[in-house]
Amino acid sequence: MMDVTLRVIRIGGASALLLGGLGIIGPAQAYSAFSPDSPYLLGDWGGERTALESAGISFDFDYVGEAATILDGGYHDSHVAKYSDQFAVGANFDLDKLAGIPAAEFQVTVTNRNGHSVNDRMSDPGATVGGSSVQEVQGRGPVTRLTQFWYRQRFFNDALAVKLGRIPFGDDFATIDSNFQNLAFGSAQPGNWGNNIYNWPIAQWAAVIRANFTPEWYAQVGAFNINDSNLDNDNGFDLRTSGTEGTLFPVEVGYTPKLDGMAGAYKLGFYTQNVENRAYGDGPDTRTSDTNTGLYYVVQQQVTQRGGNADRGLTLFSMGNANNGDTAGIDRYVSIGATYAGPFDARPQDDAGIGLAYLHVNDDVNDYVGYYNATPAGSLSPLPRQGHEYDAEVYYSFNLTNYLTLRPNLQYVANPSAVDSVDNAWVAGTMITASF
Repeated sequence: MMDVTLRVIRIGGASALLLGGLGIIGPAQAYSAFSPDSPYLLGDWGGERTALESAGISFDFDYVGEAATILDGGYHDSHVAKYSDQFAVGANFDLDKLAGIPAAEFQVTVTNRNGHSVNDRMSDPGATVGGSSVQEVQGRGPVTRLTQFWYRQRFFNDALAVKLGRIPFGDDFATIDSNFQNLAFGSAQPGNWGNNIYNWPIAQWAAVIRANFTPEWYAQVGAFNINDSNLDNDNGFDLRTSGTEGTLFPVEVGYTPKLDGMAGAYKLGFYTQNVENRAYGDGPDTRTSDTNTGLYYVVQQQVTQRGGNADRGLTLFSMGNANNGDTAGIDRYVSIGATYAGPFDARPQDDAGIGLAYLHVNDDVNDYVGYYNATPAGSLSPLPRQGHEYDAEVYYSFNLTNYLTLRPNLQYVANPSAVDSVDNAWVAGTMITASF
């Protein structure tokens, strides 16, 4: 899933009423609607948006759409095309400006996802463990959810921050800047391969405490309530705590330097949780275990500048994840890649990227497959053995305006769903992002 914070638009009467109530109607930076220089398609609402931000209320409305077409290969070897998208609306409130509470803020975000993924035609439907997705925004299916609903208080000139509320794991842990469409290159990878770790748009009750030791060094720890009812599409706005199964505890240490003016991020994390999960191995699928721990790392470093401009140049990245025990479906993941911002002087706002990823299915999964296939049910409908999947993607971003980007990509998936017998697949994709 991509690492984004999204906020809401309020237009017209509601916005004007709020402006009048705050007494802040007046001159402001006014971008007209559809102006290519505006960061928002709908502009600055005649200066109202900037005035609201100055008063402590920031609004946004963002859209991500992802199309994909199987050009060749896959389980069904069909040239199917699918489209999925996400609308996100939210609001951020600066509580110092609004209520006199120093260094405090409140965030609320609602997301709506729609559409389908070509993975339904590309992957083996009998696979015990799923692989990556060529349309990352399709995850968790068509649903509207309350994704962020949290309060953050900073102390001691930002040396300490406490965040409480409904929080997705990927808001704070294992984050990375990413414009890729394949899930294997997005942010918060532990949420894709670890047990009971929920990324955007799923949120859960949580607390995150972060200590900033220096401007470059930090450490943070979290406690996330585990409740599988949060996954149900009917519970998108349910704030229940009943049905709690346990707690996820992630810890992360990070270093975010600027080397000769070029930004970098180096993160190392550990997580554990106390929930019984399915245990794979030579036995029935009713076996469980509470062995659920994992490690991850994130490395991202700009290594060149173009024409002395730190906003342009080459950035390298790598991510990795290891899950321990017989409850891990994917026990090893690693990715490497590169992005380049401003590759051409004629189009300094464009960017391009290439990435390679490797997923390995836990050997205990195949022990279960062997056990199941020896049963009468397995002899009639055997499960496929799984090993590893490779994902590759190359993309180019045409930043058409400050609020609209078109990002065609080409993906190659070797052993979709980590099943050797499934034909390797070529997938053509296109991502569109817009800020309103």
